[in-house]
Amino acid sequence: MPFMLIMLVFYFLLIRPQQKRLKEHQELLARLKKGDVVVTAGGFIVTVIKVRDTDVQVKLGDDVTVAIVKDSITSIHGGGQKP
Repeated sequence: MPFMLIMLVFYFLLIRPQQKRLKEHQELLARLKKGDVVVTAGGFIVTVIKVRDTDVQVKLGDDVTVAIVKDSITSIHGGGQKP
Protein backbone atom coordinates (compact mmCIF):
# COMPACT_ATOMS: atom_id res chain seq x y z
CA MET A 1 0.00 0.00 0.00
CA PRO A 2 2.72 2.59 0.82
CA PHE A 3 4.43 1.82 -2.48
CA MET A 4 1.19 2.59 -4.37
CA LEU A 5 0.87 5.88 -2.52
CA ILE A 6 4.44 6.85 -3.43
CA MET A 7 3.82 5.99 -7.09
CA LEU A 8 0.64 8.08 -7.07
CA VAL A 9 2.48 11.06 -5.59
CA PHE A 10 5.27 10.73 -8.17
CA TYR A 11 2.72 10.64 -10.97
CA PHE A 12 0.93 13.82 -9.88
CA LEU A 13 4.05 15.77 -8.87
CA LEU A 14 6.54 14.74 -11.56
CA ILE A 15 5.21 12.77 -14.50
CA ARG A 16 1.91 14.51 -15.22
CA PRO A 17 3.30 18.10 -15.20
CA GLN A 18 6.18 17.05 -17.47
CA GLN A 19 3.77 15.48 -19.96
CA LYS A 20 1.69 18.67 -19.92
CA ARG A 21 4.75 20.85 -20.64
CA LEU A 22 5.81 18.54 -23.46
CA LYS A 23 2.35 18.71 -25.04
CA GLU A 24 2.32 22.53 -24.81
CA HIS A 25 5.79 22.72 -26.40
CA GLN A 26 4.71 20.44 -29.27
CA GLU A 27 1.64 22.63 -29.86
CA LEU A 28 3.86 25.74 -29.88
CA LEU A 29 6.13 24.17 -32.51
CA ALA A 30 3.13 23.16 -34.62
CA ARG A 31 1.94 26.81 -34.66
CA LEU A 32 5.26 28.18 -36.00
CA LYS A 33 4.98 30.17 -39.20
CA LYS A 34 7.08 32.46 -41.34
CA GLY A 35 7.60 35.87 -39.73
CA ASP A 36 7.28 34.70 -36.11
CA VAL A 37 9.83 36.11 -33.71
CA VAL A 38 10.98 33.29 -31.43
CA VAL A 39 13.36 32.78 -28.52
CA THR A 40 15.84 29.91 -28.80
CA ALA A 41 17.28 27.78 -26.01
CA GLY A 42 20.52 29.75 -26.40
CA GLY A 43 18.70 33.00 -25.69
CA PHE A 44 18.70 34.38 -29.23
CA ILE A 45 15.67 36.30 -30.45
CA VAL A 46 15.35 35.41 -34.13
CA THR A 47 12.85 35.70 -36.96
CA VAL A 48 11.53 32.56 -38.67
CA ILE A 49 12.11 32.48 -42.42
CA LYS A 50 11.11 28.92 -43.31
CA VAL A 51 9.54 26.09 -41.31
CA ARG A 52 10.43 22.50 -42.25
CA ASP A 53 9.69 19.12 -40.66
CA THR A 54 12.57 18.93 -38.16
CA ASP A 55 14.27 22.30 -38.46
CA VAL A 56 13.57 25.97 -38.94
CA GLN A 57 15.53 28.48 -40.98
CA VAL A 58 15.89 31.71 -39.00
CA LYS A 59 17.35 35.16 -39.54
CA LEU A 60 19.89 36.27 -36.94
CA GLY A 61 20.89 39.55 -38.53
CA ASP A 62 20.66 41.48 -41.78
CA ASP A 63 22.73 38.99 -43.80
CA VAL A 64 22.86 36.00 -41.45
CA THR A 65 20.48 33.06 -41.74
CA VAL A 66 20.92 29.70 -40.06
CA ALA A 67 18.96 26.48 -39.66
CA ILE A 68 18.12 25.39 -36.13
CA VAL A 69 16.40 22.31 -34.76
CA LYS A 70 12.75 22.97 -33.91
CA ASP A 71 13.16 21.60 -30.39
CA SER A 72 15.61 24.41 -29.56
CA ILE A 73 12.79 26.98 -29.80
CA THR A 74 11.51 27.77 -26.32
CA SER A 75 8.83 30.36 -26.96
CA ILE A 76 7.19 32.61 -29.53
CA HIS A 77 8.12 36.18 -28.72
CA GLY A 78 5.61 37.79 -31.05
CA GLY A 79 5.07 38.50 -34.72
CA GLY A 80 6.63 40.97 -37.08
CA GLN A 81 9.65 43.04 -36.19
CA LYS A 82 12.22 42.27 -33.52
CA PRO A 83 11.77 44.30 -30.34
